[in-house]
Parts: sequence; C-alpha cells; structure tokens
Amino acid sequence: MSSTPETPKNVDWQTSLLRFAAAYGWWRIFAIPVLAVLTFWVLVDIFRPDTDPDPDIINGAYTGTAADTPSVAAPGSGSGSSADNAPAPTTPAPEQSPRVRGQLPAGGPFTEQGDATFHEVGIPGWDVGQGEEKVVRYSVEVEGGLDPAHYGGDDAFSAAVDATLGDPRGWTNDPRYRFIHVAADDNPDTRIRLTSLGTAAQLCGAQLEAETSCHTTITGESTTIINEARWVRGAQTFEGDLGNYRQYLINHEFGHAIGYDSHQPCSQQGALAPVMMQQTLSLNNSELYRKAPGEVYPDDNFTCEPNPWPYPLPSNMDLYNPVAPEPAAEPAAEPAAGPNAAGRQ
Repeated sequence: MSSTPETPKNVDWQTSLLRFAAAYGWWRIFAIPVLAVLTFWVLVDIFRPDTDPDPDIINGAYTGTAADTPSVAAPGSGSGSSADNAPAPTTPAPEQSPRVRGQLPAGGPFTEQGDATFHEVGIPGWDVGQGEEKVVRYSVEVEGGLDPAHYGGDDAFSAAVDATLGDPRGWTNDPRYRFIHVAADDNPDTRIRLTSLGTAAQLCGAQLEAETSCHTTITGESTTIINEARWVRGAQTFEGDLGNYRQYLINHEFGHAIGYDSHQPCSQQGALAPVMMQQTLSLNNSELYRKAPGEVYPDDNFTCEPNPWPYPLPSNMDLYNPVAPEPAAEPAAEPAAGPNAAGRQ
C-alpha cells in the first residue's frame, strides 16, 4: 500500500511567498513590515507627552510677564483688605509671589507688574440713574504695561464697568444715585483703574496673602483699584463664574468709593451674600473672622451664596439681607357648602 509523501511546511511557505510576489510585486513584501514598524513608532510618539505638565499651571500659579517694580506705598480698603487694619506695604519680595498667587484659581496669564502710569479707556458720556443727591463722576483707566489680550481689551473693560454701574440691580436702584462716565482729565470724583498684580498689592496691601482689589485715597484722590489678576482669574468662591465675579468686583469697590466704608457679614445660612461682604476671601463668616479679626464678621459659621449685586431683587432695598421677602401666607380657603364638597379637587 503506497502513500503520497507529505509536503514540507517550509516548501508551502516559500510557494505562498512566490505566489504573492508574482501577484503583487516583491516591493510589497519588503514594504509591509517596514510600514508596520513606522506606524508603531508614530503611535507611540502621538500618545507620549513631550514634557511633564507644568506644575504652576496645574496649581493655578502660572502668570504673565514681570516688569520693573515702581515705588508706591500705602494700602486701601476693599474686597480683600481694609484701610483701618492694613499696615503700610512694602514692595513684595520675590519669594512671596508664589505664595500669594496660590490664592488664585487656575486660568489665563496676567501681568505681574505694570509701569504705574495710566491711560484713559472707553468713551465718556455714559449717564445712568436719576438721583440728584449723590452724583458721582468716574473715569475708566488702565495701567500701562498690561497686555490687552489678557483681559479682553481696553474697550471691553470700560464697557463692563459702564454696564455694571447701569444695571437695575446695581447702585442706581437707590434713587439717590446718578453716575456719569467722564474723561480722565475732567476732574472725576473717582478713578476706576485696572492695575497689575504688583501695583494693586502696593496700593491695597498684601498682608492678607491674597490677590486683592480695593478703594484707596493713597494716591491723593479717590481711586477704585481692580486687580487684573482677579479680573482674569476670578475667585474660588465664585466657582468659575467669571462674569458674575467681575460684576462683584466693580460693585464692591465702587461701593467703597461712594461711601460704603464698612464691610457686611453673611446675614443667615444659605442667603445671598451682601455685596459689601469680602466675597473674594470667603463666603463664611467664621473664616473671615479668623482672617480679619478686627472686621465685622461674627464667628457664627454662617455661609452665604455668592452675589455680585447690591440689590439682586430691586424691590428689596435691604443691602444687608439681599433676599426676596417671603410672600405672606394666603388664608386657607373655606370648604364649599354641600355634602360633596370634601371630595372636590
């Protein structure tokens, strides 16, 4: 009994290779493995980061460029500092800066130090409010050396100031007030200035170890300081709501400029915070009590909700307790007469 001899496996492989080469060409036999290796290394390169993430960006400490520090002195009162309690500041030492910046949320770059000169921005003429008792004329200015790309541009900053001061939930809800945007050389009652981190710290005081804005008269005239670092980054307490925080900054510091010197505490647990509460630092009375023991805050652990407006409900004129009044309870309806009245809906 005879049997067919078995074909060696290497002969089958060689035969298949020859058939493939005859059909598709020898170049494909060499190209396929080379392309497979190249594809592998391309994928490795795509998914492998070039460098480790910048820890400053992760921790919210990334900032923009720094310039020479001008010599300015004396703090003001504001969302993060008080004129009554603030010691005369000195130019911060370089090693202080990362500690202070750690209070900021992560976000875009800002200028650490401008040149302490200011230029007018926006178009004067905005006139809001019907009051005659307290007419306040203000200019809007920006410090030299700031990069407009960081804060949205000069015109955008001026427009935000005008719109905030003209909002019906703002200070002009009080019928005594009228605000007029005037030119910087027209003897304004207060100057609203966007300043660099360093200039704000020098004018407002950095003793609280947090980026602050403020109202100050240390320049010899009423000046409302808006810290560009806060304008760009906001505050942890507002949980990323940069628009509302910017409105709060303007209303709070301008409130100091028009005569509201004192801060206000949270009135009750879960209520809207008064606009004159230092919401940049905390929404909790006890935390503010520990940070600024000479201030108005009781150690009662009340925590409020963030609020950018003096009068969030225009019908409620209570600055200390800016919440909607509870509606009066309606009297219970008397049941209708008749044997089937109880079953009616």
